[in-house]
Amino acid sequence: MMTLTQELSLAEARGQRVGWRGWAALVVLMLPVLLVSVDNTVLSFALPSIALELGPTSAQQLWIIDAYPLVLAGLLVTMGTLGDRFGRRRMLLIGAIGFAAVSVLAAFAPSAAWLIAARAAMGVFGAMLMPSTLSLLRSIFTDRDQRRLAIAVWAAMFSAGAALGPIVGGLLLEHFAWGSVFLLSVPVLVPLLVFAPLLVPESRDPKPGRIDPLSILLSMATMIPIVYGIKELAVHGLVTAAWLPMLAGVGFGVIFVRRQLSARAPMLDMRLFRRGTFSGALLVNLLSVIALVGFLFFVAQHLQLIVGLSPMQAGLALVPGLAMMIAAGLAIVPIAKRWPARVVVPTALVFSVAGYVTVALTSGTESIAALVAAFVSLGIGIGAAETVSNELVLSSAPPAKAGAASAVSETAYELGAVLGTTVLGGILTALYRANLVIPEGVPDAAASAAAETLAGAVHAADEIGGVAGDALFAAAATAFDAGVVVTSLLGAALVVIAGVIAATTLGGSRKNS
Repeated sequence: MMTLTQELSLAEARGQRVGWRGWAALVVLMLPVLLVSVDNTVLSFALPSIALELGPTSAQQLWIIDAYPLVLAGLLVTMGTLGDRFGRRRMLLIGAIGFAAVSVLAAFAPSAAWLIAARAAMGVFGAMLMPSTLSLLRSIFTDRDQRRLAIAVWAAMFSAGAALGPIVGGLLLEHFAWGSVFLLSVPVLVPLLVFAPLLVPESRDPKPGRIDPLSILLSMATMIPIVYGIKELAVHGLVTAAWLPMLAGVGFGVIFVRRQLSARAPMLDMRLFRRGTFSGALLVNLLSVIALVGFLFFVAQHLQLIVGLSPMQAGLALVPGLAMMIAAGLAIVPIAKRWPARVVVPTALVFSVAGYVTVALTSGTESIAALVAAFVSLGIGIGAAETVSNELVLSSAPPAKAGAASAVSETAYELGAVLGTTVLGGILTALYRANLVIPEGVPDAAASAAAETLAGAVHAADEIGGVAGDALFAAAATAFDAGVVVTSLLGAALVVIAGVIAATTLGGSRKNS
């Protein structure tokens, strides 16, 4: 029986360069990636309209947001493994059909409960889409250099979707009802259903293990409680509803790992995690996404609530940084070919550290240019690091296990997005509340609203008006910016940790990078 290293060496030796059909297949596979990244952004813009029309409770409003990522995170590993067994293209097409159909149901949801159910179903089909796109790239682009470029395009589409989300969402909501943000999936996924069978070859694990229902349940019982607990932690702090599910998830995770290690044909090959390159690249992905999402959390509030930009204007202000993220992801491909990843990734992340330090140094001003420059710097580092680390995750796994490896990578991405809001966003919120000094003459009700969030303070200041309103707004802005300084330094520290991990785990030669 071949070792994992021997399997990888044989796969790389057989690598062949693809022609125009391979690149056409890449274009087709980018459609669901673009859709999912746009979908993550536009929903936040539609929430006010949804709340006015459907009248959800505060708990239902949270579940409208959370149902999708909870189900998605819980099923990514399962769907990636099923794709390895039954065919990755087949899973992609099933996911596309289901996602488009459920999106239509969500667009015309008559109640909040209906919309929550539709969002959960979107999570099921979304979990089929994302691992399939990345694992199919692994099977199509067997040549290492071409695969680096393909994955750079894959990562760039995530950034492009994030850039388009606020703009497209703003345009749709200015002219159409909130359901239009869900109907975006139909014109995007229909071309996928037409061209994928023609251009994308089917691939699967030639020696799949048996389906293990218990492992499937254990993977879901691991991920869903952990993600739920993290979200509760962000909203309510260290309460039983937060730490108890997280402990349960960790317990189920231990059982899941032990079962995989003892199984003759495991659902997830735990040998992958013994490779420093695989585990290191995953950690770099996780920390990079935490840093990126944490930055977006506070910069969006600053631009809209303190500077006074509209949602669309704030989205446009972020476009240069997102454009540089795309450009850096593509430009790093020839560089990664010449230099080892343990040098390339830490060097790129220096730019991200500089971006966070710029925010800390300029906090307290209303300079849009400083924030744009900071995000450009952050985007350069994250874009380059994500391209290299994603390629390393795939190249560290045998082609037969591409679905499972892609699912693990996607899970790290989802956890990073949740932790970015929870950890950095939670710390920022706590610091804001601690630093806020309510001016004299502010009514108790307004003071209570201001103590909760920056948005509550701005709304209360507008309602009060006059000198007291101006004083409340100034106090809230000062408290928020003081929290941004600390949060920015913590974000910079996370990026530094990612750089150290990259330098010590991602290999020391161009051949292994």
